[in-house]
Amino acid sequence: MKSFSEKDESFICDNCGAKVEKLNYSSRDHCPKCLFSKHVDINPGDRQNDCKGFMKPIGVEKYKNKYKIIYKCLKCNKEHKNITADDDDIDKIIEISVQN
Repeated sequence: MKSFSEKDESFICDNCGAKVEKLNYSSRDHCPKCLFSKHVDINPGDRQNDCKGFMKPIGVEKYKNKYKIIYKCLKCNKEHKNITADDDDIDKIIEISVQN
């Protein structure tokens, strides 16, 4: 079982430059505008991964009553999934989901 450290921080997206606010109900782990993430965690929220590569959204899958974004690191090629946030750009989610 992965340990989870809640780390809800605001940040500037390194991919699109958007100012991303705290999520306020869980840990913010990707940009809600472009959906890119950064490969910073080994376990959710720990910020201990040395890779720091861009995590590109490459797909979407159904998860309970939400969706998960499937990511692939552009630096080390590791794949990872994150649950969508309530404020994610739905048009971007749809765009990614029809790419496959």
